[in-house]
Amino acid sequence: MKRIAIFASGTGTNARNIIQYFHANPDVSVECIVCNNAHAKARDVANEANIPYYLITKKDLHETDHVVKLMRESEIDLIVLAGFLWLVPESLLHAFPKRIINIHPALLPKHGGPGYYGMKVHDSVIKAGDKETGITIHYLNEKYDDGQIIFQKSISVEAGDTPETLAQKVHQLEYEWYPKIIGQLLAS
Repeated sequence: MKRIAIFASGTGTNARNIIQYFHANPDVSVECIVCNNAHAKARDVANEANIPYYLITKKDLHETDHVVKLMRESEIDLIVLAGFLWLVPESLLHAFPKRIINIHPALLPKHGGPGYYGMKVHDSVIKAGDKETGITIHYLNEKYDDGQIIFQKSISVEAGDTPETLAQKVHQLEYEWYPKIIGQLLAS
């Protein structure tokens, strides 16, 4: 059985989608949700799915080996970032090489890097006059949104689109493709 840990900072909608996608799959288990925000709804997602939830601090992640130990003890095969807004430290990257992935709500390398998350990304796409946007699933490295690209899927930006309408379209791509790509990575 392959084991996934989901790292989240917010509402947990992608986490919920991933959990639901793999719920009936006997070969994949979502082992836990790791969160850095005590007010995030990701905790509710974990409780609803009856999976462990761990609230971590910056010190836990960056100054101790607490998170690395937790992932090793849980025998995690793949760490999946789903709206996790902190930079992952080198200690975790080295402990899980090519085993930590992220999804970004734009076609990297455009509209990525520090400060580009959520609605800020979609606003940037509109302001740039881009004709297309989409999602990028990539491996993590020591920089924001800079790791090797695994998968991209694009959609057209229509004349009347707003950051909010783009967000809805991009979320649909995330929900459709992120679990599928996770499954492919676990099977390879």
